[in-house]
Amino acid sequence: MGFFQKLKERLGRSQDRLVHEIRRIVSRSPRLTAESAEELEACLLSADFGIPTTLKILQATRQAYESHGTAGGDWVEVAAETVFAELQRHQAPLVAHEGELKVISMVGVNGTGKTTTCAKLAHRLKEGGLKVQLAACDTFRAAAIDQIKVWSERIGVDLTSGAYGSDPASVAHDAISSAVSRQADYLLIDTAGRLHNKQNLMQELQKVHRVMDKRLPGAPHETLLVLDATTGMNALNQARQFNQTVPLSGLVITKLDGTSKAGMVVAIQQELGIPVKYIGVGEAVDDLQVFNAKEFAMAIFGLEGSR
Repeated sequence: MGFFQKLKERLGRSQDRLVHEIRRIVSRSPRLTAESAEELEACLLSADFGIPTTLKILQATRQAYESHGTAGGDWVEVAAETVFAELQRHQAPLVAHEGELKVISMVGVNGTGKTTTCAKLAHRLKEGGLKVQLAACDTFRAAAIDQIKVWSERIGVDLTSGAYGSDPASVAHDAISSAVSRQADYLLIDTAGRLHNKQNLMQELQKVHRVMDKRLPGAPHETLLVLDATTGMNALNQARQFNQTVPLSGLVITKLDGTSKAGMVVAIQQELGIPVKYIGVGEAVDDLQVFNAKEFAMAIFGLEGSR
């Protein structure tokens, strides 16, 4: 199964409900009435597209109706094209190693799948022929160290870890030293999950990043926030807070296979301009995929990949 078909299948819960509502609303009238526009707005907001993107979609819809009386199926295409236009404005690939170690800090709240995502990204990079190392900087949760150890052995990459309760900044420092000496291409730092509204924990994350930069100027070269798609618009609040604490370079969206709130991806990019770099659409080690704005926009509205 190709990535687009897998994405469309896993987003089924989002797109089935959304497309069904859209077609039900627009099929009642050959023109966009005030009543149907209000219903469409409520439909889009319930999928967590956010107010700015919702209004842009409605504006595009009105223009389409006025120009050639758009029917239900065409309206879905208009919506998808509007979402794609929003998403593509902020696309950016993972920083290239270019012969020098690149340090990637993975951050997020508890329960987003951050540790698993860190390991999956390491696997993906290794499969691309790159030398990758992991660092277990979540020293507060003993199970996190055990979890990433299991992953490192499973995917065959080196791991730097410390004892439970040790200083995560010290572990990060040692991990960079190890990665430099072993001439690794990428070092992925699994930081501790932390509530975005706990100031002391966020300050500790800043300390970890300062230590990284002292050991290797410019590190971390990427800070990726892992977000759980099922949390809907709460993910936007998380992104705001983390971005104020440690400027984010990208997002990784997990659990897209279990949500009807996939519109939050668009809302976050629209407000913060932070690119989505990867998405998770399953539990398998290869279910972390590079984000494709066109395919995502089409999949969320149930359109075919050949369009």
